[in-house]
Amino acid sequence: MWDIIIIGGGPAGLTAGIYAARARLDTVLLEKLAPGGQMITTLGVENFPGFPEGITGPELMGNFAKQAKRLGLQIETAEVTQITPEETRIQVATREKGDFYSHAVIIATGARPQKLGVPGEKEFLAKGVSYCATCDGPLFRDVEVAVIGGGDTALEEGVFLTRFASKVHIIHRRDQLRGEKILQERALANAKVHFILETVVEEIRGEEVVKSIKLRNVKTDEKSELEVKAVFVLVGTVPNTEFLKGLINLDEAGYIIVNERYQTNIPAIYAAGDVHDKVYRQAVTAAGSGCAAALEAAKFVEETKA
Repeated sequence: MWDIIIIGGGPAGLTAGIYAARARLDTVLLEKLAPGGQMITTLGVENFPGFPEGITGPELMGNFAKQAKRLGLQIETAEVTQITPEETRIQVATREKGDFYSHAVIIATGARPQKLGVPGEKEFLAKGVSYCATCDGPLFRDVEVAVIGGGDTALEEGVFLTRFASKVHIIHRRDQLRGEKILQERALANAKVHFILETVVEEIRGEEVVKSIKLRNVKTDEKSELEVKAVFVLVGTVPNTEFLKGLINLDEAGYIIVNERYQTNIPAIYAAGDVHDKVYRQAVTAAGSGCAAALEAAKFVEETKA
């Protein structure tokens, strides 16, 4: 019987673990892969406070995990398949290690980027393929880059990339962009932005790093190759909440709905990080929500035990 079970080992989950462990609450973190979340695929982190020279994603998350363990957090490799609230406790079922029980649960399973599913995407991950312009954009100064997508995020981050790249090619499969008009206007007004519409990426090419992408016009079927040093895939994200359907209130996109205290519709269950945040999706905001969720869960546990 644990005080708190944390599901997910990214910035939100590990920060929640640090705060729960410091509160001397018996806490276990369940992560189906290695702790770190999406951050372990990030080339370099220059915007996380406290690292003036920057730090790699794996190093940063390694520090998170090391600090959490030192304070007493137990980390288990296990995939959660189901959560079942009972009268006096919560049952958390895992695929590998059976059932865990606790007074409170913090869900920090994050969200995964929507993939293109083309050759080279997986091979060049962290070698020119990125899913976060804010994270990796500063690494590609004075070179041409490609942004895949036509929604708000693609337009916003495409314009953001013009601060560093010499040219930003925004590639969209439709003949019209999907983003808000004001974002379209900003992108169209930027001399560094070049639009390639009615076009899809068929392959990402390179050797040790990305060198070009193979394109196909969906209307004419004409194929071409575009030389770029980076490909930012910004076609949406998918929250990791499939195992919560029917239990936790989700919005139409699948993100967890929480109140101002990061509490779900079930009082003993909280959520933190990208699993509920579809706006900012930054390591520092995820960590902040992990802190808040842990503080609130700790209050709940203390009141419950009292």
